Amino acid sequence: MDSDQLRATVLGFLGAFAVLGGLLYLVGVGDLLDVLRGASLEMVGFVVLATLGWLVAWSVALRTVLGVLGIRLSVVRSFLVFSGAMFSNNVTPFGQAGGEPITALLIATVADTEYERGLAAIASVDTLNFVPSITLALVGAAYFATETTFGTRLQFATGVVVALALLVPAIVYLGWRNRYALEHRAIAVFVPAIRRVARLLPVFSAPTEAAVESRIGHFFGAIERVAGDRTGIAVSLGASTLGWVLQMVALYLAFLAIGQPVPFSAMLFVVPMGAIAGVTPLPGGTGGIEAVLVAVLAALPSVSISASAALGAVVIYRGAVYWVPVIIGGTVVSVIGADSVS
Repeated sequence: MDSDQLRATVLGFLGAFAVLGGLLYLVGVGDLLDVLRGASLEMVGFVVLATLGWLVAWSVALRTVLGVLGIRLSVVRSFLVFSGAMFSNNVTPFGQAGGEPITALLIATVADTEYERGLAAIASVDTLNFVPSITLALVGAAYFATETTFGTRLQFATGVVVALALLVPAIVYLGWRNRYALEHRAIAVFVPAIRRVARLLPVFSAPTEAAVESRIGHFFGAIERVAGDRTGIAVSLGASTLGWVLQMVALYLAFLAIGQPVPFSAMLFVVPMGAIAGVTPLPGGTGGIEAVLVAVLAALPSVSISASAALGAVVIYRGAVYWVPVIIGGTVVSVIGADSVS
């Protein structure tokens, strides 16, 4: 990790601690500790199991996409690689956007393939994961709209989901239609910048424009190959949807763990809204996701719980979905890094 990336990561964690500190101040540390002390360890264990199920489901989506690209990995290796991907997302700012380059390198190393193919694979999985999350959030919003009148916060949250449902596909479509223009612009911007770095660091060899163009072309070719495989897309979307449902089950079980059951229908809306906060410049969305989850839960008329109870369940849930992949994935990345050095 270079100094700029290290600095950004440190600042990101400081920001996350600041947000979490503010949230704890508003809710009350003592009240939160009382909630956590009364939590059922058995139910917390089920939260961890649901989290592992989520990782397995999304690793199946990654394995399917890699298979479409001609890369064969076992279920176990796919699980370990995806855990490494989640580790990268959780320790770099901007979530998936910050972790994707590292994840692509991990895939390329484990599968012994080109970097751009690994980048295309993880980018495809992230894109496919977006579809069921927004769909489930819209289903949840539609359900609550038939049950109650939305307050200001819920109207704003629903507006964000609808805007993303329209904006993101439009951006992807326009980007793909203009991919060759974007390719030429990227070459014109990045190749001169890389050459300047190469002049400052003689040990670094600057790539030619033809080499960069070839790599970008391979990346677009891999994306097109994934997009053209309907069976692969269907399987990946199914696995992705199962993963989202298991995340919702994990949060639902977290509320059962503290003795404060909430309707499962609320999870349809709450979990995707929390995931949206993952795009903040905080490592893994830490701080932002917790704040959004508590705020949305408090705004739902059908969820009558205190702020301390909401935060207690969120802490258990986030403790699982953040730390389980960090522990497993961090171990994977460390082992692969040690092997590559040796």
